[in-house]
Amino acid sequence: MFYHVKELQFNARVSKPDPRFANILLEQFGGENGELAAAMQYFTQAFGAKMPHPDKYDMLMDIATEEFSHLEIVGATIQMLLKGVNGEMKYAADSEEIMQVMEGSEKRESIIHKALTANPQFDILSSGGPRLSNSQGIPWCGSYIHSNGDLTVDLRSNLASESRAKLVYEHLMKFTDDPYVKETLMFLMTREVAHYQMFEAALATIQPNFPPGILQSDPRHSNTYFNLSDGGVRGPWNEGLSTQFKEEWQFVENPIETVRETEGLSTLEPIGTERDDESVAEADVALSEERSEEVKAATPEGVSQWSTY
Repeated sequence: MFYHVKELQFNARVSKPDPRFANILLEQFGGENGELAAAMQYFTQAFGAKMPHPDKYDMLMDIATEEFSHLEIVGATIQMLLKGVNGEMKYAADSEEIMQVMEGSEKRESIIHKALTANPQFDILSSGGPRLSNSQGIPWCGSYIHSNGDLTVDLRSNLASESRAKLVYEHLMKFTDDPYVKETLMFLMTREVAHYQMFEAALATIQPNFPPGILQSDPRHSNTYFNLSDGGVRGPWNEGLSTQFKEEWQFVENPIETVRETEGLSTLEPIGTERDDESVAEADVALSEERSEEVKAATPEGVSQWSTY
């Protein structure tokens, strides 16, 4: 159940109209890294977490709801940036506020042209209100959402989503001089940092959580690094021990020769690891049973009821 409170979570303000920045800001309204995408991603992920991980369900729903409030902040800011331009634009272009912005140097036709050039859909389709599209007018799309039904995978997707959204806000702040707008963008960017840490902490409470999913991977190939470019630069990604399995990286200096000698890697033997086919198969079965029991144990028998009243 959602209940709308008219006050914004953050006191969004705008000192003057700026139709061009309003268009750019649409990236965080209806863009692939925007607030609607984040809200819908966490909202849909929450359903699969409800039974086995009710605590994560609570977190995902809370953060999804906050993202909807951020969408409202972005939409309100866009609307304020279009003050005097939206609605009856030809008449509003003569208003004192718009002329101050233009410093009296451009005619009404010029500000109309700039608003339409920035995004024609502002005026043709929405009469000056924010639409669910990005700054190029491309409609919001459900393919932006990453919800895979495995909580360890979903939480990693969320870490990436929060990282991308933070970067977009960093870039957006370069394109406005309005101190109030910058203040709003800083708040929204900071909440991305907060959410990142929430998702990171939640992932750490699910053990084991590597590799993502259930199957443990083939020990013949989990620690090989193929030198597929000139130079052969070495680093912790191809020498020493791997970060999770603690296997010794095997640097394949000549991949073509190795592939041919092993008949397409089919005769390759595990090297630098204590894992073998038997231990991997046992781990696969054990984790499959554990994950399955988590869901079964949390699913009530008989009539299903989502909420208790």
